[in-house]
Amino acid sequence: MKVVLISPYEIGRQPFGLAEPAAILRSRGYDVRTIDLSRERIDPNEIRGAGLIAFYLAMHTATRIAFEALPRLSSLAPGVHLCAYGLYAPMNEELLRRHGVNSILGGEFEPSLLEIAESLRNGQTVEDSPWQNRRVDFVVPDRTTMADLDRYAQLILADGTTKVMGFAEASRGCKHLCRHCPIVPIYNGKFRAIPVPVVLADIENQIRMGAEHISFGDPDFLNGPTHARKVVEALHQRFPRVTFDATIKIEHLLAHSELLRLLRDSGCLFITSAVESVDDKILDYLQKNHTNEDFSKAVELLREVGIDLAPTFVAFSPWTTIQGYIDLLSRLVDLRMVESVPSIQLAIRLLIPKGSYLLNIPGFASQLGDFDPETLGYPWLNRDKRVDDLQASVQLLVEQAEGSTRKSVFKSSWRIAHEFAGSIAPELPDDLGSEIPHHSEAWYCCAEPTNQQLVSF
Repeated sequence: MKVVLISPYEIGRQPFGLAEPAAILRSRGYDVRTIDLSRERIDPNEIRGAGLIAFYLAMHTATRIAFEALPRLSSLAPGVHLCAYGLYAPMNEELLRRHGVNSILGGEFEPSLLEIAESLRNGQTVEDSPWQNRRVDFVVPDRTTMADLDRYAQLILADGTTKVMGFAEASRGCKHLCRHCPIVPIYNGKFRAIPVPVVLADIENQIRMGAEHISFGDPDFLNGPTHARKVVEALHQRFPRVTFDATIKIEHLLAHSELLRLLRDSGCLFITSAVESVDDKILDYLQKNHTNEDFSKAVELLREVGIDLAPTFVAFSPWTTIQGYIDLLSRLVDLRMVESVPSIQLAIRLLIPKGSYLLNIPGFASQLGDFDPETLGYPWLNRDKRVDDLQASVQLLVEQAEGSTRKSVFKSSWRIAHEFAGSIAPELPDDLGSEIPHHSEAWYCCAEPTNQQLVSF
């Protein structure tokens, strides 16, 4: 039986969420086709005759693209069983079912996906049971039919040279409960470690495909610090010239600071951390478990060790003020981190999807509009209209700034923010920080959709 696995979009990464189920299904004799809509167009011949088509919805943008693609896929394979799996599938179950999706799976989707395929191959009725996270017996991902790595996001070093980048996962889920995070409603504070031999074999296969740098996509690489230590030690011992980056909470950088030199010595170039805000009240609303001062400590700590920090932010939320936004920009100036922040991070507007733990804040839901099926979120307005207007202005600036440097976009945002505050922007110092290694496609999350065009197919 033919099974088609489709990833609409995942920030320029070659998706683990296609490669892992592809390996499991192929081991059971299925004819598996993989399509990454961010890099490939739909070939009708790949779709026709499929018994199962499954969408991997790891991101909000991916879900919007899936809704655009569903009608065409249904016409190419009428009567096919449609499945959606990944973080954003359960969140949008009602809408997905309205669009003809038959099965909805959560974060640990492989066992149920295999059971669905087995039922279809045997001519049995697929049980429409509620989604659940189930224990996965991980195998080495199969990336053989996926687009070449050099078609995905690349690592750009501080000197402007590039490296081919692979993408690996050492764990799934997260043991933290940040209210705005899409992982929380699905995993509820749990995470799963992927066996070290599986992680290393996946990385080795990607190195054979040309990878020189590995980006770990774990929601937090130090959710299991012992597991992370084993992974990086094994990676460095086997491939000493391969570098890597990872995502780690500010809280974990401080709590596990003894591991940072090991990460550096094992090839870690930079760490992405979801700082989100420099306003302690907003950090408390988001339940981030760190403070503005903790952010400063983490910056200093990583500089001492010699690892770059790439902070991300939710710059605009219902609680943001004009002065608060200026404070955020000022913090980046004071810490000399202007070059460390992708321009899109200056414009991010908080996304509130279905199931968000933000809805648990007393009285917060009453401040929101009705759920919008177009944007897949609850609309909100800031109490100060100037803040929403400022966000729109910065967003437009970023969208029109293709080819501009981070520094130049920051300077324009600095000027615009002070104009909205009714003041003259102070002169910026000459030293705004140095360029750091980064991905050619910027990392972002928890953001409302922008005006950027969806991927065509």
